[in-house]
Amino acid sequence: MSEQNPDRLKIVVSVHGRWHGFDLADGLHQRGYLARLITTYPASAAAKFLPLGVPIVTAPWLELRRRFYDKFPIGSKPDLAIAKAFGNFASRHAVGKVDVLVGWSSATLEAIPLAHELGVKVVIERGSSHIAHQTEILTAAYQEFGLDFAGTHPEMIAREEQEYAAADAIAVPTQFAAATFAARGLGEKLIVNPYGVDLTRFLPPGEPGRNTKPRILFVGSVGLRKGVPWLLQAFEGLSDVAELHLIGPVEKGFEKVLAQQNLAGVTLRGALSSDQLAAELQSADIFCLPSLEEGFPLSMLQAMASGLPVISTEAAGANDIIEQGIEGIIVPSNDAAALTEVLGQLVNNADLRRQMSIAARQRVEQGFSWDDYIERAITAYHALAATT
Repeated sequence: MSEQNPDRLKIVVSVHGRWHGFDLADGLHQRGYLARLITTYPASAAAKFLPLGVPIVTAPWLELRRRFYDKFPIGSKPDLAIAKAFGNFASRHAVGKVDVLVGWSSATLEAIPLAHELGVKVVIERGSSHIAHQTEILTAAYQEFGLDFAGTHPEMIAREEQEYAAADAIAVPTQFAAATFAARGLGEKLIVNPYGVDLTRFLPPGEPGRNTKPRILFVGSVGLRKGVPWLLQAFEGLSDVAELHLIGPVEKGFEKVLAQQNLAGVTLRGALSSDQLAAELQSADIFCLPSLEEGFPLSMLQAMASGLPVISTEAAGANDIIEQGIEGIIVPSNDAAALTEVLGQLVNNADLRRQMSIAARQRVEQGFSWDDYIERAITAYHALAATT
């Protein structure tokens, strides 16, 4: 039940999909701040993730279009068209007698002018680094491996940059992501708010793992952005003493890279449900996510909540939650040699893994629940609404 208080801010959350927008909307609703949630999810699908009573406006035809293309990729990707259509949809439903509009990047542009005309503050939620930085990093990575990179549509980049310029604030999840905005002159607009994790759903195992070999777990899209080629190179010399499980869908075109790799000791698991993932995290010994570019991956928080030592990169936001050598180890991106060294260090030292396991769980308990995230968001919205 949400608490009713006419003195509280009225906040609209507008997200083309689900992302962490549903967690934000749920938390705001529970505290009496949510005016409405706008999404492409059908109401029946949204109900699986939200409690009863959350006010919701949906554009399900846009979600259908996205999913149809994912299943039958005929013609050009619909991302830009969906972003524009949802932006127009949001402009008709997002504003009114509200105080703050929190809209997802690329799909909020059309709503900003009307929001400002009505005195509504606009926060753009960007779950990753600046779109220009992201494009530069991924273009270079694809070129290195000789893969075709369609890249981000120039109009999509332009849309986001217009949103960044017009918005009152830009919310990002890590200091690394914030730095990519600050480097482009947007430092004064930034809200840095790390995401949360469900500490009751992701738990350490009740008893120590029984793997005959230490199990290294990767969770994410299996491709270049998450650093998989460097992880596979690093694992080659460890296949006799450890196993590597890759959980997540394989990126289109990445099969060519996989075919050239030594996959001894590697298991491709595909995508898993949230419940299956929780069980897999409890069965693992080490979590590794050597991303080239990220926001703040929920899988890393989930792994730490499950008591796993983490090997990751600054680009994945690891610096925001890991103290080097305590909860895990931070390595440079694109560095297979560094990965080999630290993977070997953890694979061969069960006592160190146990120490990091305890520290990792304790760390997420200290400010990285969804309640922590929501409270930080509300504080930032109040500060923004108070500005003239």
